[in-house]
Amino acid sequence: MGARKRISAEARKEAQKTMYFAKLNNVPTSPRKMRLVADMIRGMEVFRALGVLKFSNKEAAARVEKLLRSAIANWEQKNERKAEAGELCVSSISVDCATTLKRMRPAPQGRGYRIRKRSNHVTLFVDTLSKNDSQN
Repeated sequence: MGARKRISAEARKEAQKTMYFAKLNNVPTSPRKMRLVADMIRGMEVFRALGVLKFSNKEAAARVEKLLRSAIANWEQKNERKAEAGELCVSSISVDCATTLKRMRPAPQGRGYRIRKRSNHVTLFVDTLSKNDSQN
């Protein structure tokens, strides 16, 4: 590894130590449906977001709730203490397209219509409220 590459890798690793996130890959839900749930909790305090997700009637909400709990646990692991109410917020959440399974459906006159079964990747970042407020 070259010197410049090593320096940038070390800088990236240092920046990673202060970032608290969780990823969910290849979720078999369409990205459009998942983004509806992600928009509900973006920028919200984490325990309030957990309440919103728990009582949401969308299927994707259960998956995002589990992901949020994982991100909180990652924060607690790195900081070696429990998260208190009003301390953390969902700083950013992104939903990206993943692989699409293509299936065929019989159609009239010997044709076949394509069914696209979409999936997505969700990345959720958690940050402390005081740090988030100072940036705004």
